[in-house]
Amino acid sequence: MNQEKIPATVITGFLGAGKTTMIRNLLTNAGGKKIALIINEFGDLGVDGDVLKGCGAENCTEDDIIELTNGCICCTVADDFIPTMTRLLERENRPDHIVIETSGLALPQPLVAAFNWPDIRTQVTVDGVVTVVDSAAVAAGRFADDHDKVDAQRAEDDSLDHESPIEELFEDQLTCADLIVLNKTDLLDAAGIDSVRSEVASRTARKPTMIEAKNGDVPAAVLLGLGIGTEADIANRKSHHELEHESGEPHDHDEFDSFIVELGPVADPAAFVEKLKPVIAEHDVLRLKGFVDVPGKPMRLQIQAVGSRIDHYFDRAWTPGEDRATRLVVIGLHDMDEAAVRAAMAGLV
Repeated sequence: MNQEKIPATVITGFLGAGKTTMIRNLLTNAGGKKIALIINEFGDLGVDGDVLKGCGAENCTEDDIIELTNGCICCTVADDFIPTMTRLLERENRPDHIVIETSGLALPQPLVAAFNWPDIRTQVTVDGVVTVVDSAAVAAGRFADDHDKVDAQRAEDDSLDHESPIEELFEDQLTCADLIVLNKTDLLDAAGIDSVRSEVASRTARKPTMIEAKNGDVPAAVLLGLGIGTEADIANRKSHHELEHESGEPHDHDEFDSFIVELGPVADPAAFVEKLKPVIAEHDVLRLKGFVDVPGKPMRLQIQAVGSRIDHYFDRAWTPGEDRATRLVVIGLHDMDEAAVRAAMAGLV
């Protein structure tokens, strides 16, 4: 199997900026690359997914389009995005490139930070973050074509920080960018485009490359292959929310740590799982996975926990000569109290 990291491009931008059109163009003109697409939609109906599935790109089949429909990707990292990425990487026919379209209201920073997750950072790297801007809206003094629609969508989603003004969200999307696409420039004259360039540049201290586009038409060679490795530079792209919390409580979307806990045999798996739940909750363990030695059973017990949801089942027999043991990998934020978690888990058996 090819051990090179798979590049992933994150595409962000407000509602109506033209992200979906740009991705449709990308899939249709990908030059033979096998692209997997992850779409982060709000609500129960993923309209973008239906649109993109109909684009007819031979190198991106319907099976390669994965939709996350239960809220903002940055707020469901452990529950939704990480398992999706894990399943994608376990495929026999892995993609050449992964493209992730965030919702128009999602901050790209937490998503990029998620690529430092232990299971993912060895296999995938963020090729670059592309922020799409509605140039016509910016020229008219707005950040999105329909601010009322943006506000309505924000109000419907309980996971969003409703105190952050749209202006700050716009600036955060620009601050995280490696490439800014000024879309819809065909609706402006030269002076208007210059004005938009100046306005966008003034909104971020970083100076990413800016290009102009009409109808989301940007060559795949421009969007893919940036080679940035953005996940390693996330500390230089802090959002307003992160900057506000720097001197106080740590932000929820920091980098992740993992460690292995080895325990003795577990005689009562059901009771062990019930005892695990409060430990996970108390210490903010994001994920827990591994194998358990159940005395008298020829098979090993697999445990997978995402938050308080824990699955456990016997997956296969212990092989001759295999060391029967209980080993669990614990994954959490970097400031998790490892000693406290180890002590709490040691008391369960």
